[in-house]
Amino acid sequence: MPQATSSRRRFIAGATTIAGSAALGFPAVTRAQNAPISLRFQSTWPANDIFHEFAQDYCRKVNDMAEGQLKIEVLPAGAVVKAFDLLDAVSAGTLDGGHGVVAYWYGKNTAVALWGSGPSFGMDANMLLAWHEYGGGKELLTEIQKAMGVNVVSLMYGPMPTQPFGWFKKPITKFEDVKGAKFRTVGLAIDMYTAMGAAVNALPGGEIVPALDRGLLDGAEFNNASSDLSLGFPDVSKICMLQSFHQSAEQFEILFNKKKYDTLPKHLKHILAYASQAASADMSWKAADRYSTDYIKLQKDHNVKFYKTPDSILQEQLKIWDAMIEKRSAENPLFKKVLESQRDFAQRAGRWHNDVSVNFRMAFNHYFSRKPAA
Repeated sequence: MPQATSSRRRFIAGATTIAGSAALGFPAVTRAQNAPISLRFQSTWPANDIFHEFAQDYCRKVNDMAEGQLKIEVLPAGAVVKAFDLLDAVSAGTLDGGHGVVAYWYGKNTAVALWGSGPSFGMDANMLLAWHEYGGGKELLTEIQKAMGVNVVSLMYGPMPTQPFGWFKKPITKFEDVKGAKFRTVGLAIDMYTAMGAAVNALPGGEIVPALDRGLLDGAEFNNASSDLSLGFPDVSKICMLQSFHQSAEQFEILFNKKKYDTLPKHLKHILAYASQAASADMSWKAADRYSTDYIKLQKDHNVKFYKTPDSILQEQLKIWDAMIEKRSAENPLFKKVLESQRDFAQRAGRWHNDVSVNFRMAFNHYFSRKPAA
């Protein structure tokens, strides 16, 4: 009996110690929940652009999953710095992070524009993301950023549909129609349109329509029906040429200041990464819904006429691209390295994709292009 009593006392004492230790731990958890780690973000997009909405969608997913431990506030372009100054601001720690596209940093190293500019050896945007995640792109981007001397961590996500050739004052029917036009684009597309004879000016999204309105531009491309509608393109042009190889496979970039990122607990880093994957899928679904709705709206409510870019122009784009990448590869070893990696992945994955994919237009035409019965 005394032995049992002694054992019971030791058990109770041990339990008391454990309970006391746990109780001491609870206030720390409470403090963490009451004082989340805050990250101040800025996008490169105007507040009314669907791209800024995509940035907000990502941040909301992070905030929801972090359950009070981490909070991201995202501001629109210009709130802290100009859109094209975002990378430097994040690298310097002026901002903790941001949302944009790597093509905007083309001036620091031409190789980054290969994450979206050009035909990508026939890969669509989702396939290009597959290359980034599993074909070596992620490691190459880190190598390029080190060469650029920027203190950032990037997450790539959000496959974009093929972008239009551009908005113009009249339909573009042949290659020569572009010659002499004052045109807006970014990244390596600058080289492509310049080679086509255009006088190119790189402008952020919010500055394009005012430039068109004042006659500083004759034409411009941005991205999609929803963005183009919200930015006011139909107020200054009624002609949009669809399909182009200048940016046929682009995606978004989520930027973090590396010093700030490295201080985060491991589980919060996981949340940031997995939220980007969730946001990637969500963005592509939302884009299919919103872009298609606004595509019809532009035609019905704003009298916009959409034309397919002639195949002869698309073929010329490919020829220009071939000459351009040969020149850029000779100038920049990292540019060449990225191209070789993309080519290897595209040759394997692209062959598989093209071989197994059915012709969806055939099914679409079967259901929606029938002539009504007489």
